[in-house]
Amino acid sequence: MGNLVITIGRQFGSGGRQIGKKLAEELGIGYYDKEILNVAAKESGLCQTLFENHDEKPTGSFLYSLVMDTYSMGYNSGSYLDMPLNHKVFLAQFDAIKKLAERESCVIVGRCADYALEEFDNVFHVFIHADKDYRIKNVMNYDSVNEAKAKDIVSKNDKQRASYYNYYTSKKWGDAKGYDLCLNSALLGVDGCVELIKRMIEIKNR
Repeated sequence: MGNLVITIGRQFGSGGRQIGKKLAEELGIGYYDKEILNVAAKESGLCQTLFENHDEKPTGSFLYSLVMDTYSMGYNSGSYLDMPLNHKVFLAQFDAIKKLAERESCVIVGRCADYALEEFDNVFHVFIHADKDYRIKNVMNYDSVNEAKAKDIVSKNDKQRASYYNYYTSKKWGDAKGYDLCLNSALLGVDGCVELIKRMIEIKNR
């Protein structure tokens, strides 16, 4: 069967990170969220700050890319030479995700991992969503902010994630057709989501 990989897309504040961590722990496999940025920086030779600045945020500014490209140390040969910086960063991350899936079983949260691994076997794609009020309350608790601030954070981050995903892939962020399983964390909770993902893996691997 090869390595088992679960990718998790998520609305902001839906608990996707917590679900991914618990799932990885119960399956005894690796967990990667922002850790992907470290892997991609190390393997590509690009400055890690570039990955952090572009993390799930498409940068449309040509001037920004031109200025920041002076910090780029890798991916400067062959077809990468004339490529915009944000594309270099995305492709480096894309390559890192593929290599990671080839090396080990793991859970990968966000960063278009479902798109990067769409041709891989034994990969399961999950999307975690929840009603906005539930997500706003989560952000209020996690970040210790008031309701107005939490609402702004949720809206801004959802918009950034959708823009990033739709910009770099041929699919639409959050569209049920692009995932094996879509789960409402407000209804199921972290434990319920983890159990249903595990159940899906069992059924599909029969």
